Amino acid sequence: MPVPVPKTYKLFVGGKFPRSESGRSYQPAAQPALNVARASRKDLRDAVPAARAGFAAWSGSAAYLRGQIVYRLAEMLASRRQGMADELRLCGLSAAQARRELDAAIGLLVWHAGLCDKVQCLLGSQNSVQGPFFNFSTVEPTGVVGVLAPDEAPLVGLLALALPALVGGNAVIALASERAPFAALAFGEVCASSDVPAGAINLLSGHRKELAPHFAAHRDIDGLLAAGAPDAALTAAAADNCKRVRYCDLKPAAWADAVALRRLVWVEPFVETKTLWHPVAP
Repeated sequence: MPVPVPKTYKLFVGGKFPRSESGRSYQPAAQPALNVARASRKDLRDAVPAARAGFAAWSGSAAYLRGQIVYRLAEMLASRRQGMADELRLCGLSAAQARRELDAAIGLLVWHAGLCDKVQCLLGSQNSVQGPFFNFSTVEPTGVVGVLAPDEAPLVGLLALALPALVGGNAVIALASERAPFAALAFGEVCASSDVPAGAINLLSGHRKELAPHFAAHRDIDGLLAAGAPDAALTAAAADNCKRVRYCDLKPAAWADAVALRRLVWVEPFVETKTLWHPVAP
């Protein structure tokens, strides 16, 4: 008889799988018999330098290469279809619902892979100016972006918010669904077996009420994309360090609409526009 090997759900930080430095775990409501690492403020602080190092490698890669790497994530997710479907079923989904969410997640990855080398064309411009100059507006990544994923659609919701930041060249620190973090944390294994630079994607699990204020207040996190209604306390904490914050207040059913989640509007807030003037020889 084979020996049972219960899965240990750990964090994904800097390309590694640490347990919480606090030693804490929690039992998600969807599976009270399973223990998941409960990240602390210190875990978030440890993820920031990892993300900053990953940002240098990720943003320094050509946009076409970033697209190839995101496509590789889709390949690896597809190759682990059954295992990821099992992770989604731990969230209480039926087999058919798990397959639909997995298909939507793969579709999101493929769409964003194609977007990577088109961001400059869509958000940049060549400007008409007076005088003998070429004038171009180009886009650059903001830096390290925090993501607070929704409880609904735990895998698709995470990807729908993390991928726009990644497409813009940013590094991401994402807090997975508190209620059902299993598929999101398993996605860290997909990242580890792909070509994603260590630290470009970091995944935490734990209590949103505990960690969200630290995401907003941390001075070396440059932006925050959060699922849910606007939160005055988070906005105020982010304003103290001039952090850009956007909220994605969607109805639960909207997180299942993979086509509607393909949004350039979630890319735009986390890139900066740089305008270049170049003289034209007479």
